[in-house]
Amino acid sequence: MTKYCLTVTCPSTRGIVAAIANYLADQGCNITDSSQYDDPLTGQFFMRVSFTPETGASLASLEKGFAETAKSLKMNAKFHDETEKMKVVIMVSRFGHCLNDLLYRTRIGALPIEIVAVISNHMDYQKVVVNQDIPFHCIKVTKENKPVAEAAIMRVVEEAGAELIVLARYMQILSDEMCQKMSGRIINIHHSFLPSFKGANPYKQAYERGVKLIGATSHYVTADLDEGPIIEQDIVRITHAQSAEDYVSLGRDVESQVLARAIHAHAHRRTFLNGNKTVVFPASPSAYASERMG
Repeated sequence: MTKYCLTVTCPSTRGIVAAIANYLADQGCNITDSSQYDDPLTGQFFMRVSFTPETGASLASLEKGFAETAKSLKMNAKFHDETEKMKVVIMVSRFGHCLNDLLYRTRIGALPIEIVAVISNHMDYQKVVVNQDIPFHCIKVTKENKPVAEAAIMRVVEEAGAELIVLARYMQILSDEMCQKMSGRIINIHHSFLPSFKGANPYKQAYERGVKLIGATSHYVTADLDEGPIIEQDIVRITHAQSAEDYVSLGRDVESQVLARAIHAHAHRRTFLNGNKTVVFPASPSAYASERMG
């Protein structure tokens, strides 16, 4: 079944929902799911609408016909085909739990993405990746070659037609230029429940503080390290009897789940940047259904 969605961001004003609903109805489309949010602080309106074109309307015709309405209401409006899988490049260093989890979820259809390449600054996961017929690129990064290395990374991204970069425990800081160029299109997993315990060893910091909850945060990458708009977070409860090593093991499970949920939301066009925050709408019915198991 053909299924489209429309995403809208615009200044809040009267008549937005009516304009969208009336237009889709006039074009022979049936709305199957809808979410909206009106931010009283920023004055911005956000909406995501899933619908089926019951009389054969195409994406191109819908976009063209909606252009005048979008202009009049100052909308940033985009139509998407929900059956098309988002092309993704995954970047990883030497911790492979998130990479392996994403490979599995993608293989069974639990994530609506196509992994078009994996980039690493080490060779550890080459066999794992190529055995699944995914291109693997080892691009070493040093202080001296960073601009050259990032140029090589961007060539892989652009040649593969990727819409999203996922940092699955990629332990290199991206340049300001790359962050700006890919704004809103790089997702990171941070092994901490931000904004606490930032930096390279948050589990040790958490252990030394005797916390009772540890967690993980997935966010969009910006030039400010670990300060990007947060998409998804989760926690796991621990006790005084557990070691710093326990924290790491428990944390890895949370990291994998949080990153997968963030990618799922982004790939389904459910996330919207709202200043230094995000609006993340709930998943549509059946959005979590897998194509197969195992």
